Amino acid sequence: MSEPFDPAAHKAGESKYFEDLVVGQKFYIPSRTISEAHFVAFQAASGDNHPIHYDVEYCRARGMPNLLAHGFQILILTCGGASQFPHELSDSLVAFIEQSSFFRKPLFAGDTAYPMLEIVELISQRTTGVVVKRSTVHNQRGELLLEGIQKVLVRKRHPTPRPA
Repeated sequence: MSEPFDPAAHKAGESKYFEDLVVGQKFYIPSRTISEAHFVAFQAASGDNHPIHYDVEYCRARGMPNLLAHGFQILILTCGGASQFPHELSDSLVAFIEQSSFFRKPLFAGDTAYPMLEIVELISQRTTGVVVKRSTVHNQRGELLLEGIQKVLVRKRHPTPRPA
C-alpha cells in the first residue's frame, strides 16, 4: 500500500538558503534554436509590431540575414525560472528585485541561444540576502549577445540577531 500523498512534499529536494550559495555558482538554462514561431509568440505577448522583427524581406533590404530579435526577446531567455535556481531555493526565494542588461550583438531567427546565470556577489542582510547574478546569452558562434545583472532577495536559514 502506498503512503498518503502530500502536495507540500512534491519538490526537487530540500530548499537551499542564502548561506548555501557561493560566488561562482552557475545555473545553466537549456539552449534553444530561435524559430519564427518564437517571434510570433513574442509579438503576441509584447504588442511590438515593427517590421524589423516580423518581415524577413524588410530585414534583408537592410542587410540582415533574417528576422532580428527584439532586445526583450533575448532578455527573456535569461528568465531564472528556466534554470534550476528557483527550484533549488524553493522555500527561501522571496522576490526578483532588479534587472539590467546590455545588448552586445543581434540575435536572428535560426540562431541558437545559450543563456546562463552565475552568482557574482552575495550581499548579506539581517534576515535575508541579495543574490547578484550575471546573466549572459551567447549564440552558436560563441558571440556574447547579452550580458546583465539580476538581483533576487533570498531568506537566510539563520537570521542575524538584532544587537542588544
